[in-house]
Amino acid sequence: MNGLCLGVSAMATYTIKRTAGEPSRWRIDYRGELNEAQYQAATALEGPVLVVAGAGSGKTRTLTYRVARLVESGVPARSILLLTFTRRAAAEMLRRAEALLPGGELDAATGGTFHSFSNAVLRRYGPLFGWPETFTILDRGDAEDTLQLVRTQLGLDKKERRFPRKQTIATIFSAATNRSLSIPDLVEREFTHLLDDLDDLLRCHAAYGAYKEEHRLLDYDDLLVALRDRLAGYPEFAERLRAVYRYVMVDEYQDTNVLQAEIVERLVGPGGNVMAVGDDAQSIYSFRGADVGNMLRFPDRFPGARVITLEENYRSSQSILDLTNAVIEQAVERYSKVLFTRRGTGLTPILIPAPDDRWQSLFVRQRLLELREEGVPLSEMAVLFRSSFHSFDLELELARSGIPFVKRGGFRFVETAHVKDVVAHLRVLENPRDAVSWHRILLLIEGIGPRAATSIVEWLAAGDRPPGALAAHPGGERLRGQALAALHQLGVFFAGLDPSRHGPAELVQAVVEQYRPVLERVHRDDAPKRMRDLEQFVVLAERFRSLGQLLADVALEPPADSVDDVMSVDATDDERLVLSTVHSAKGLEWSAVFVISVLEGRFPSAYSVEAGEIEEERRLLYVACTRARDHLYLSYPSLVHDRTMGSVPSRVSRFLDGLPSSLLERVTLVDEDAAYD
Repeated sequence: MNGLCLGVSAMATYTIKRTAGEPSRWRIDYRGELNEAQYQAATALEGPVLVVAGAGSGKTRTLTYRVARLVESGVPARSILLLTFTRRAAAEMLRRAEALLPGGELDAATGGTFHSFSNAVLRRYGPLFGWPETFTILDRGDAEDTLQLVRTQLGLDKKERRFPRKQTIATIFSAATNRSLSIPDLVEREFTHLLDDLDDLLRCHAAYGAYKEEHRLLDYDDLLVALRDRLAGYPEFAERLRAVYRYVMVDEYQDTNVLQAEIVERLVGPGGNVMAVGDDAQSIYSFRGADVGNMLRFPDRFPGARVITLEENYRSSQSILDLTNAVIEQAVERYSKVLFTRRGTGLTPILIPAPDDRWQSLFVRQRLLELREEGVPLSEMAVLFRSSFHSFDLELELARSGIPFVKRGGFRFVETAHVKDVVAHLRVLENPRDAVSWHRILLLIEGIGPRAATSIVEWLAAGDRPPGALAAHPGGERLRGQALAALHQLGVFFAGLDPSRHGPAELVQAVVEQYRPVLERVHRDDAPKRMRDLEQFVVLAERFRSLGQLLADVALEPPADSVDDVMSVDATDDERLVLSTVHSAKGLEWSAVFVISVLEGRFPSAYSVEAGEIEEERRLLYVACTRARDHLYLSYPSLVHDRTMGSVPSRVSRFLDGLPSSLLERVTLVDEDAAYD
């Protein structure tokens, strides 16, 4: 971020040059470069302004031209503050504006994140309110290490019941701060499996705060809290900042949290010049603390605010926009806008009710290969989903077909620790001499370390013993007591499984139930989420005839264990399909987009329905669909697996149910070549 330029001269007053119409002396042809709504936004220079920028409507271009217009109107660059969510975004906007106004006129402008701005201001103005002359900023990793230190000092690392990891503790503390919730409220809402640890979490939070204060440390959240509180508690400080930053712009306003919105309000003051740009329909990060209410109630916080809506879309065909308009039109609370484009009507989006998850995967595979033959490269296609585990079946299908892909948002199915643990149990059933899998399984037993595990594996191999033989292991100096009892119990479990009599789904289900207590102990912080993954594994196993076939498909990964991509032998970096959660896809676009598992219980998710978060789920689907330029396919399995009821009929997402065929064409899949192996 550029320097703050807080000298006395920066507080001089000035007047914007006023002329009628568009005088020839403007170096930039604003009307020629911008559409009418963009022009209105770029030239609205004074007072509070809210720009509701629909998807693909050129908000970055609008902000860039507004910065240039301010400078051309006589506003000193040092009086302009651009707040974004990444340094890169701020730097790119200022770079583009400077390209419009060559000559170094924007060198003194300030652009950066809320956190970097807070840091710079607190260091500059610390003496005004007795702030330490020096303090250290903790990044996320530093904060987690500090929490680990505090955790150890409190003896929380020695509890019989495993205390949450430092990463989870940091997430809880940060979420509570950014969402203005107490820790008990947050844990009760979203971390119910950690309620037994609440008292210790509160002790840890208090000790963490005391440690930071003693050592003059601030984490990222402290920066925002400190600036907010100083703006509220020191009027002179607030007035001095307002005199310096006379023109404030905030990008992606729908993603601001309560703290950030309060900073903007107190920084600008009554009647100040602030422009907030964002799209309430794309507010999808409430789990990070984002509050769409900041945008929806902007006119209330800033009386007299002018609202300008950008509705012309430069990305998608009109048919795709007609569907997205219909989806978001159902929102309970929103800014009214209807996206349109000059690109043409294009192809009608298609809805595919597949018989089950397997059929859905086969359809996606076949259609993306057809599109590739039609000239759409894999890199211009993406498969989007609500939750990471929704793509597990498709990942296996793509790997088996040799189709290269990269996954964004969550680990791949076969790379998660809990899935690897379950697979290890299955592999020793198939091959009792699999020493690697045995080591993984045995090290899950409390009291068994590497040496004991090696000894057990050697004992099994020496007698060519089956897995069930563990029930009779004699134990030894390194193996006794509870560890030996757990080993015997594992042997009894294995003795009851027979791949020749039990199908793959039965075997996976049995292993998952056996593994559940281990999961809750080893991965206690996020055990519920990991269990959902394993339940999906049971569903996947149902389409295989034998355990060997299941394990072979799971093993269809490249020789290099990369979490970044799965590459076929002849694939280049430009030939990868993208698999992504919707959250990770925001801001991106592709020619063809497949949105899978668009059904009740998955999209919207069952958790969101229970938590009353339907409106954000609707916005998620809107974001997913607006990523597509030319082709949009939405699919869902008509039958889904339920642990207690088996295969049960599903229902298309409420967000699509009842939409007319003019917006969404329904296509039925036909089995021409026997879909199952």
